[in-house]
Amino acid sequence: MDNQEYFAIDNSPLINFLFYPRKHFRPGPDNSFDFTVEVEEGINISCRFYYGNYEDPWILYFHGNGEVVSDYNDIAPFYTRNGLNIVVADYRGYGASNGSPSFYSLINDGHVIFYKVVEKLQKLGWADNIWIMGRSLGSISALELTFNYGDRIKGLIVESGFVSPSNLLEHLGLPSFGLDLKKLEEDSLQKIKNINVPTLIIHGEYDSLIPAKEGEKLFQNIGSEKKEFVLITGAGHNDIMFVGQVSYFGAIKNFVQNKL
Repeated sequence: MDNQEYFAIDNSPLINFLFYPRKHFRPGPDNSFDFTVEVEEGINISCRFYYGNYEDPWILYFHGNGEVVSDYNDIAPFYTRNGLNIVVADYRGYGASNGSPSFYSLINDGHVIFYKVVEKLQKLGWADNIWIMGRSLGSISALELTFNYGDRIKGLIVESGFVSPSNLLEHLGLPSFGLDLKKLEEDSLQKIKNINVPTLIIHGEYDSLIPAKEGEKLFQNIGSEKKEFVLITGAGHNDIMFVGQVSYFGAIKNFVQNKL
């Protein structure tokens, strides 16, 4: 999608309904460290590296709306126990990060975060085995980075994601304020169809915030020949990791290990 169209959303009254930043911080566990990325002068984004075996694959993870990096102190162990390291990135105004969130910055900051995280891993001499994952709102950043840097990553994982913000606006019944929602979706689909890396899509059967049909549409349109869709039975939007814990983490582990 053209970043200018995100800018149009940011300059409409919709911006007040689409982000739920939380200023919350907890220190990380012993097997973690914090890493700050300056995305522009005076604007810093907080990231946290959670690791098990340094040589295991690394997932750069963009979390959902209303979540913060510190929430993953309790979730990261599910990844490390499955042989996966995870780097969780916040957004402007979330957690220990400053600034104000917007769709435009969500896109642009992701590029800086990607480069800085890859650079950090290389300096530490850890495995150059990087995957991208986005949950819910984070699917925007994950899809953007995969579209641009598909030759530098091993694969893409999207959980509870969506094709276009336009679909989310319609589902939530929010007014479009003169935005061309059809154009927003067309541009998103064009980008998605040009993603060719191995892709795993996970969605909850009873997700009422972002319906499962959005995950199915994403799966159907993504350009990769190697792709898989996993529907977590009985799960909603915010309980998906735990209602389907075995299926959820099993699918991610198998995907990364086998590259489909």
